[in-house]
Amino acid sequence: MHTPVRSRLLRRGFLPLTIAALLLAGCGTDTTTGSSADEPGTPVDGGTLRYVVPGSPATASNDPHGGLGNESDLMRFALTYDVLAVPGADGTPQPRLAQSWKANQSLDRWTFRLREDATFTDGQPVRAKDVLYSLTRIADKAAENYGRLADFDMAAASAPDDHTVVLATRAPMAEAPKALESISFVVPEGSTDFAEPVRGSGPFRVTETDAQTAVLLRNDDWWGERPHLDRIEIRAVADPQARAAAVTSGQADVAGSVSPAAVKAAEAGGDVQVVRRKGVTEYPIIMRLDSAPFDDPRVREAFRLATDRQALVDTVFLGYGQIANDLPTPYDPSYPQDLTQRTRDLDRARELLEQAGHANGLTLTLHTTTSYPGMDTAATLWARQLADVGVQVDVKVEPADTYWTAIYAKKDFYVGYYGGISFPDLVRVGLLAASPTNETAWRNASFDAEFNAAMGILDPAERNTRLARIQQDLWRDGGYVVWGVGDGLDLTVPGVHALPDGPGFQRMFIERAWKTR
Repeated sequence: MHTPVRSRLLRRGFLPLTIAALLLAGCGTDTTTGSSADEPGTPVDGGTLRYVVPGSPATASNDPHGGLGNESDLMRFALTYDVLAVPGADGTPQPRLAQSWKANQSLDRWTFRLREDATFTDGQPVRAKDVLYSLTRIADKAAENYGRLADFDMAAASAPDDHTVVLATRAPMAEAPKALESISFVVPEGSTDFAEPVRGSGPFRVTETDAQTAVLLRNDDWWGERPHLDRIEIRAVADPQARAAAVTSGQADVAGSVSPAAVKAAEAGGDVQVVRRKGVTEYPIIMRLDSAPFDDPRVREAFRLATDRQALVDTVFLGYGQIANDLPTPYDPSYPQDLTQRTRDLDRARELLEQAGHANGLTLTLHTTTSYPGMDTAATLWARQLADVGVQVDVKVEPADTYWTAIYAKKDFYVGYYGGISFPDLVRVGLLAASPTNETAWRNASFDAEFNAAMGILDPAERNTRLARIQQDLWRDGGYVVWGVGDGLDLTVPGVHALPDGPGFQRMFIERAWKTR
């Protein structure tokens, strides 16, 4: 989902689930460089990094607890505010503002011990009351942020001293620290006016900002390891081709989420580096189960069987991807490994459509956009494939700057986006009956009960086995066509080093980056 992660989140939410999300199972990484790229060496201090990121001035926000509709805003928040935990290289949560955490025996009360040396940029200490205020505010804004903290009972939370926060979960929750990764942005208690950026306690501080551009300077009083860069400039650019052109023309040092075609063209031209985030990009076709004709499982299965997955991967990802099997998180450790791969079967697809009463065909509108590279290409090619079974699909390309607020989770048939969201995050935000952004209208009481039971299991192997079982139900009856996964692709000028190359929100935390020239 857009990790609106739904990304999500950015889909972890929260950028619409699809951005989200945005979002956090461990993936392998691979970095390739152009012919003139510098070899990494001893980090160099100083300099400015100019970074163009997916985003639109029309949906810009200074509120870190709201919808997170722009990756440009999310990157600024990740540099400005401390969070309780961040994703580790092995996929497990790593301490940040929280130095440690511990659950009670029933896994429904978690105690977080905070650092004692964190201060806001005005010199005031970061207290447990600030954390509690920030988390409560996130929970109160659930309608805007896709229910990021829906699993937590903030009314039962407490701050027994200045450096301890006790959080309650609504059910046993073995992965509570993971649910708080990256998105628990801490602001001073009582902050209410977000017309301008509120002071934070992160590695950088905002000195200038408008709807498109933010300028951040290193926060020399940050408790963490001193960043190498003096200054970071973040610019929101909705069009992926324009982001790539900003690097190749010398107007930017880094372009996030560019197209495979732009990467190939830039590599042919020479002086660039390519950062590959392995297998984290998806453009799922989303069909809502509560709307005709998708309320008939035969139609959904026919559409999946009409899909030529390899053709889509070859055309959209240009070799930087692989086919998928209609489950949105194939990189997650809970992914079921024993599923039969769906293949194209036009005869069976036509038979199912005839059984569903559509022997004379169907005419539908599929919504897509250009905010991530290849979303429109995927929709157009898939529409041609459905024509082979008598389905006419009119592709409507919507404006990139409003797609995640006007189309995502509001239309019955559209192209979504995921950027590395974990399966548990996807379920919480988009697949439970009570999920705030149930994008496919998937409502299955048995699924919900099994998921909640699995999340109360502390042993990861046993928990993932339970989660794999319910994914089989989703594979059979869900509202997704997940035809492939592609690498996330970023372009940089030579001499940029130490950019995060993991999935989801991990790539927003760029405070360790440095430049050799």
